Amino acid sequence: MRRTLMALLGASAVITAAYSDAPKTQYGTWGFDIAAMDRSVRPGDNFFKFANGNWYKTAVIPPDRASTGSFQDLRILSEKRMQEIAASLDARPYDQLDGEGKKLRDLYDAFLDQKQIDANGLKPAQRDLATIAHLKTLDQVAAAMGDPMLSLDGPIGYGFGINEKNPGAYAIDLGQSGLGMPDRDYYLRDDAELAKTRDAYKKHLATVFTMVGLSDPDKRAAAVYDVEYKMAQADWPNADRRDEDKVYNPMTYAELKALAPQFPWDAYFAKGGVSFSPQRQVIVAEKSAFPKLAAIFAETPVAVWRDYLTAHYIHTYAAYLPQKFDDENFAFYGTVLQGNSQQLPRGARAAHLLDGTMGEALGKLYVAKYFPPQAKAKAEELVHNLLKAYEADIKTLSWMTPATREKAEDKIHRFTIKIGYPDTWRDYSALVIKRDDLLGDIQRANLFEWERQAKRVDQPADKTEWGMTPPTVNAYNNSQWNEIVFPAAILQPPFFDPNADDAVNYGGIGAVIGHEISHGFDDQGSKFDSLGRLENWWTPEDRKVFESKTAALGKQYDSYEPLPGLHINGAFTMGENVADNAGIAIALKAYHISLAGHAAPVLDGFTGDQRYYLSYGQIWRAKIRDGAMRQQVLSNEHSPAEFRAIGATRNQDEWYAAFGVKPGDKYYLAPDQRVHLW
Repeated sequence: MRRTLMALLGASAVITAAYSDAPKTQYGTWGFDIAAMDRSVRPGDNFFKFANGNWYKTAVIPPDRASTGSFQDLRILSEKRMQEIAASLDARPYDQLDGEGKKLRDLYDAFLDQKQIDANGLKPAQRDLATIAHLKTLDQVAAAMGDPMLSLDGPIGYGFGINEKNPGAYAIDLGQSGLGMPDRDYYLRDDAELAKTRDAYKKHLATVFTMVGLSDPDKRAAAVYDVEYKMAQADWPNADRRDEDKVYNPMTYAELKALAPQFPWDAYFAKGGVSFSPQRQVIVAEKSAFPKLAAIFAETPVAVWRDYLTAHYIHTYAAYLPQKFDDENFAFYGTVLQGNSQQLPRGARAAHLLDGTMGEALGKLYVAKYFPPQAKAKAEELVHNLLKAYEADIKTLSWMTPATREKAEDKIHRFTIKIGYPDTWRDYSALVIKRDDLLGDIQRANLFEWERQAKRVDQPADKTEWGMTPPTVNAYNNSQWNEIVFPAAILQPPFFDPNADDAVNYGGIGAVIGHEISHGFDDQGSKFDSLGRLENWWTPEDRKVFESKTAALGKQYDSYEPLPGLHINGAFTMGENVADNAGIAIALKAYHISLAGHAAPVLDGFTGDQRYYLSYGQIWRAKIRDGAMRQQVLSNEHSPAEFRAIGATRNQDEWYAAFGVKPGDKYYLAPDQRVHLW
């Protein structure tokens, strides 16, 4: 995951004659789930099924989940652990808790108290709904959309990020926003299933309007849908939105007003906590969309915007309102969009609420209980091994000239590595949490975070900050700070097992570490230099060769069809596909280096390289509902798990040698068709 607010644990014991005396692994004797394989499938026909086929045949997606598999298993484990932490706070005398412990407990208990939430009805939301109902001018509408206490976007949204040309400073970012469905394609794509989804969305809007006591719900729903449809038409497609050059459009506030004069900018920014002089710099993402979105805003009656904001308000806060609102929200966003028949248990949702609201306070307790100090050291060791392998690979790239190679090596040398948890924890002392005011707690938390970020505009960037919390099962590369970050919760089996075979760990967590390093050299991350600046450091010749390689890779992924008629968008998923292909290649190189010239042992009939690739195949073990698959393909920059296992392995020469993949196998690629990037 690149550039967002996201880890891997590495290093394992060397296999020796005393291996049988080592502590047990989670899977089998060497850390791999042999029973999950389907050996009736040829590896070259479908490597995902070869590695996971028997598991897939019997795997059952829980009714409250959109998928099941390796990542989901770890997320469920993280949920359970967060709930255990919350329960331990509940079990202690209240006056013995510190300030953060009291706030975590009060917020957790408030969310679990469904009886009180139902008894309160809409009273906690009445002031906000009345404010929306009394909007009379477009200026007032814009002010409501820009109010951080409400946290409701309109056609345009804004927030705070890092200046791509000056990564030592914070910036004000603006971009398209405000759709009620996941992506513009849900409104525009000619697809029978999406047509049903559109009808269901309109019915959902009408139901919400009925529930809050508004007349003519169908008419209101049609009008709100119509304005969102127009917004979707103006919005940029996802492939363009991930192009760093296209979305970096710095301008002054005066120039922003000139770009989109039909939008009341002064009113919009009035409550945001940042002063706007004519020369205040902002960074606009989808520049050509802004005049169109501003025109849509100006041409839409205030009454329609009131209904739009009402619907979006209920969606945003449904989980903190009476059960009927929560159920209706889930009926569309959980069941229609993703296919889930049940909500997550409220305790699991409460755990996610704590993580999203006071994630570092919760994370501090998580780390103390579940992430021993030696784990961090082992993870750092493996990351450094991967970086060394990457540097060695760059030195031998045949297609890269010395001038570009020198810059690439400098970027590797300057990588910052963050493992497990931040060195300095966030201070929540100013955040007010009240046991009897759940909705107020959520809004105060939103405002607390907004003000924390707003105060930093024009200030030096704090590069010690993390964009993910320790209980997060994920990892990320932040190209603007040239850093790779691995939270504690992903440093567990099947990604990493300290008692497992080296090949398994390198194929699991090693490939993920390689993936995150490779984001610094994917089609977009490669546009940032060693200091995190959006600056070209390539020779024109090298860039041309690189782009020809990524174009070929994109065509491969374009051909994959997760659902009938629904293909992966190779341009949209390019960054993740490059990182997968490069990461698996570099992690294998690091595994080979770790053998120090010795032959890898053969375990249960599998060679070292076979175990490496099988481990990689099993970290992508997943079974997903059709609705969730459709949403991922249309709105997520990651390819579906099956094609991450297949798409990366079929470009590796060593994979062909390891499994005897030959012409005639479904996913065989001739040597000259295999894409070798790094």
